[in-house]
Amino acid sequence: MEGKYIRNTLFKAMTAPSELQLSFWMDKAVKWGQATTPSAQQDMSKHLGSLRSFLQQLLHTLQLTSSATEAVKSLPFVGQFLGRLCWNPYVTADGESCSLLLQCVCCLYSAEPRNALEQRANDWIRNLLCHLTSAEEGGVIYALERFAGIAPHHCSSQALQKMVALLTEEVSVSCSPAVHSLDRCLCDSIHAVSVACVPLITCPEAAPLIGALLKRRISCGCSHLSEEFIEAVSTALLSKTLVLEDMAVIALWCHSLSSLEGAVLSLLESVLSDPGAVLQRLEEVVSSSFLPKASAQHCCIFLIVNDVFRNVLMAMEENVAVGALIQVFTSCFLRSHSAQKQQERLPLRAFFPHVPQNLLTPLLTEPSEVPRQAWLEHVSWIGRLLHSMSREADQVEEKGDSPRQRRALFEAWFLLAQRGHWVDVAAELLVSVDAEQSEPLLCLLTFYHHPTDRGHQSSQQIMAAREAWGRMRILFLAHTLPPERLSSMNKLLSSATSANLLLRLLLSFAIFCPAFTSTAVKVLQKVLTQAELKRRAEWLLASAWHRLSRGGALDAALQDRLRALQDSLLPEHISRCT
Repeated sequence: MEGKYIRNTLFKAMTAPSELQLSFWMDKAVKWGQATTPSAQQDMSKHLGSLRSFLQQLLHTLQLTSSATEAVKSLPFVGQFLGRLCWNPYVTADGESCSLLLQCVCCLYSAEPRNALEQRANDWIRNLLCHLTSAEEGGVIYALERFAGIAPHHCSSQALQKMVALLTEEVSVSCSPAVHSLDRCLCDSIHAVSVACVPLITCPEAAPLIGALLKRRISCGCSHLSEEFIEAVSTALLSKTLVLEDMAVIALWCHSLSSLEGAVLSLLESVLSDPGAVLQRLEEVVSSSFLPKASAQHCCIFLIVNDVFRNVLMAMEENVAVGALIQVFTSCFLRSHSAQKQQERLPLRAFFPHVPQNLLTPLLTEPSEVPRQAWLEHVSWIGRLLHSMSREADQVEEKGDSPRQRRALFEAWFLLAQRGHWVDVAAELLVSVDAEQSEPLLCLLTFYHHPTDRGHQSSQQIMAAREAWGRMRILFLAHTLPPERLSSMNKLLSSATSANLLLRLLLSFAIFCPAFTSTAVKVLQKVLTQAELKRRAEWLLASAWHRLSRGGALDAALQDRLRALQDSLLPEHISRCT
C-alpha cells in the first residue's frame, strides 16, 4: 500500500497542471467566452490542439483524485474552467475536445455526495449536461444557430447524437483495467451519465447510450445506475415512448425487479381491460411484451413472472381471461426456449423446480405432439396421478405434517393451469367416453377447478362433477328436451360452487355432442340465463374456436356450429327465439 501511495503521489506531481498552465488556460477561456467574435474564433483555431493536450493532462490529474472534494481543493478553479469551455460551442463541436470535457466533468460527479460541495457539484453537472443539448436561448445549440447559421433542429439532433456517441464510448471504457490501476475508480461517472440521461430518455437519439448503460456489467460497488434513470426508462418502455433492443430490455429487468413486475402487470391490465377484443390476438400481445423470450433466456426472470401470475391466479381463480393469458404465455415461453441453441438453453427442470418430475414432461407436451388416438390414455394417466397426489397429501395432512406434499400439489395445479389445453382435451373427451373412462378425466377437471390445498373437499367435488356429467349426457343425447331437465340444469349452474367446471362441461357437450346444432343452441338458451355465465360462455366459445383453429380441427361444419352457439348468446337472438 505504501509503495502504491508513493508511486501515485509521484505520478500526480509529474502530471498535474502547473499554476502557470492553469492561469494561462483560464485566461483563454474567459477571453474566448462563447466565441462570438472573429478574433476569438481565430485564436481558438490556433490553440485548439494545445487545449486538447491540456485537457488530457487535466483528466489524468482528476482521475487520480479520490473525490470531487479533493479535486476542487487541489484545483480550485477547475469547475469554472470546465464550465466556461462547455458554454463555448466551438469547443464542444470538436469531437475530441468534447469527449475530454465530458470525462473531466464526470470525474467531478459523486455517486454518494458526502458534503454540500459535492452535492452542489452534482447539481451543476446535471444542469451542464442538459445545457449541452438545449436549443433554448443561451444554450450551445442556440449559439451555433445564431453565429454559424445552422438550423436549430438539425443542430440539436446532431449535437445529441454526438454527445450520445461520446458518452457511450465513455461507458464502454470506464472501469477498464487501466482505470482500475488508479486510486479512484471512474465508475462514479456511470452513475453521473445515467443521471444526465434522465431528461433524454424519450429522445430516439439517446437509445444507444441508454442501452449501453443497461447492458454494462457491474464490475464494482460504484457502478450502479441511478434510481431516477431506471424508473424513467421503465416508465418510457411501458408507455411505448422508448424503443430498446432486446438485450437492453432484459438488462433493465435484471437491474430492476419493480420494472419487471411492472411489465407483467401492464400485460395483465391490457388483457383484463378488454378481454373480448384481446382474445383473437392474445398470442401476438403476449409475444410483443418480450416477456416469454426474456424468460427463456433468464431463468430468474421466468421465476419472477411465474410468481406474479401465480399470485394473480390465486386471487382471481374464476377469471377465464387470466387463465387464458397464463396458458398462452407458457406456450410462447416454451417455443422461445426450444428455439435456443441446445448448448445455451437450461433444462426445463430449472424453470419448474418444485413440480414432480413424472408430471412435468406429460404436461409440457403439446397435444399436437401426441397422436389423437392416444389422447385418452395420456390425459387419463395425468388425471390418475393428480388424484393419487391429492389423496396422498390428504393422508399426510391427517398426521399433521404435509408442507412438502402440499407444495408439490400446489405446483402441480399451477402447471396444469399453465398447460390448460390438456384440461380442454379432457372436457372434449368426456363427451364420448363411457362411465369408467370418465373417472380420471373428471378427476383432472375437478383438480383444476378445485385443488385440494385451497380448502375444498375433492371427493365431494368429484361426486358433484360426476352427477353433472351424467345429467348433461342424458340431456344432449335425448330426442326431446323436457322443461324440467332444462330447469334443473339451470339451477345447478346458478347455485354450484364451481360454475366454471360445469360451464366447461356444458359447452363441450354443446360443441362436440352428436346432437343437432339446433338442440345444442336451445340448451344454451334455456340454461344460460345469468349475464355473468353468458359472458364466461362467450369467452370459452371464442377460446375453443381459437384452439381448434390452431390445431387444424376446425372444419366447416364445426365452424357453423360454433358460430350458431355464439349467436345464441346474443340478446337479440334470445329474445327472438323465446
